[in-house]
Amino acid sequence: MTVIQQQGQKGPVSHAIRLERINKSFGAVHANADVDLEVEAGEIHAIVGENGAGKSTLMSILYGFYSADSGRIYVADSEVQISDSKTAISLGIGMVHQHFMLVENFTVLENIVLGAEGSWSLGESLRSARRRLQEISDTYGLSVDLDAITSELPVGLQQRVEILKALYRGARILILDEPTGVLTPQEVDQLFAILRTLREQGVSVLLITHKLQEVIAISDRVSVMRGGRMVDTVYTAQTNREELAELMVGRKVLLRVDKEPAKPAETLLSVNNITWHDDSGVPRLDDVSFELKAGEIVGIAGVSGNGQTELLRVLSGMLDIQRGSIEIDGIRVSQENQLTPKAVRHLGVGHVAEDRHRDGMVGAFEAQETAIMGFQDEPEFNSSGLLNQTAINRHCIELMQQFDVRPVAPTLKSAGFSGGNQQKLVIAREMAPKPKILLVGQPTRGVDIGAIEFIHQQIVALRDAGSAVLVVSVELEEILSLCDRILVMSEGRIVGDVAASETDARALGLMMSISRSGEQQEATE
Repeated sequence: MTVIQQQGQKGPVSHAIRLERINKSFGAVHANADVDLEVEAGEIHAIVGENGAGKSTLMSILYGFYSADSGRIYVADSEVQISDSKTAISLGIGMVHQHFMLVENFTVLENIVLGAEGSWSLGESLRSARRRLQEISDTYGLSVDLDAITSELPVGLQQRVEILKALYRGARILILDEPTGVLTPQEVDQLFAILRTLREQGVSVLLITHKLQEVIAISDRVSVMRGGRMVDTVYTAQTNREELAELMVGRKVLLRVDKEPAKPAETLLSVNNITWHDDSGVPRLDDVSFELKAGEIVGIAGVSGNGQTELLRVLSGMLDIQRGSIEIDGIRVSQENQLTPKAVRHLGVGHVAEDRHRDGMVGAFEAQETAIMGFQDEPEFNSSGLLNQTAINRHCIELMQQFDVRPVAPTLKSAGFSGGNQQKLVIAREMAPKPKILLVGQPTRGVDIGAIEFIHQQIVALRDAGSAVLVVSVELEEILSLCDRILVMSEGRIVGDVAASETDARALGLMMSISRSGEQQEATE
């Protein structure tokens, strides 16, 4: 049995988890190929890799969502068979998913106890759970109001509820899937403090993330997967982001956007006092005003759900203006003069939708059909109602070559491409006409680190050619690196307008947490 001495612990520690030669295929795709992984007790172990590298499949096998085709799993050095998540939980394995598994109108206590009542009397179950949860909370620093309605909690506290739920069920091995995707920098700090406490108490944490700066900040060791295989496991203190990125991609990657200072020119987009309410009367946009100039990239930072989606939809013509107005290159759009997405596009506006699967493409369409969506009536592709298939095919091949979409297969169904190549195809379609204004929602969501570098370069090139670019992203590192100026949104309002060179993630996070009353929201009790 292999043992190590962990820093800060008094005795030798055995493996919490050991995976040996794990294989898993889905049809012709070999998602995991002879994967080995060792995780020690009381260790924060990160697993990184590009999309399709096999990380999620491996964790799904460990948590019982999938069964391995072959290989062995050991928990505390005993071989086990994990047929489902119930078995995984009984073995002390818990998982906090990227999208929380909580009933919104339940209290925190009810959510935690749900499915693990332990008694025929619900009242007794809740009383017993309350006592046990207080002990867990005190031990791990997981303070949360057990009587609060879950939907009313900030997202950082909802994540705590998920962690409490796993620990309540006896987890000593905790899998976290992209845990910081919807957190402010301050909430990330609080999560990391909790993870360090878990480590001190001997809990093993498996961290699945694409944010290399967070891997460096919190993990003890990091395993890198590429093409379904484990390519290396290294001590975090002995590596850096550049080395990890090269291991992930197989080549050197530029992690920061290389660009010259912006040279803003004339105003191309003016947003004036836009207010928009949803069907329930909730103001999703509240008196939003700003300008976007030629030759600049303006980023909108904020936690998801604070009006960014509605703003992009209003600007692109997907939602009607309810109050206020927009000027696009001198053309006024208002409640009295609404424009369709097609009309907005004809004004020289490109739009990369936040959700490419819902708004940017049709999976069942061929790539060449996706490549002309929104442009299908243009004379180049359409003559008297008849599509010119030769021109469409040629156009798609040109886009694929220019924007490095792989494979160069115009007749392949759009759903058959990887997420990163789907995104590059959508971006190619919107950027190729050289729009005066480009609206980009989550430009690198679900995109490999190598494709991120390429997409950023294309956006900067469009700016340098004189276009105005508006970028919405929940990734603060992306906003800081890519954008020239940053607007911060909270509860549907613009609460900050700063030069990217004069701010940092912490300052943006503080602005992102400003409530409608003008006070900073508390992320803890």
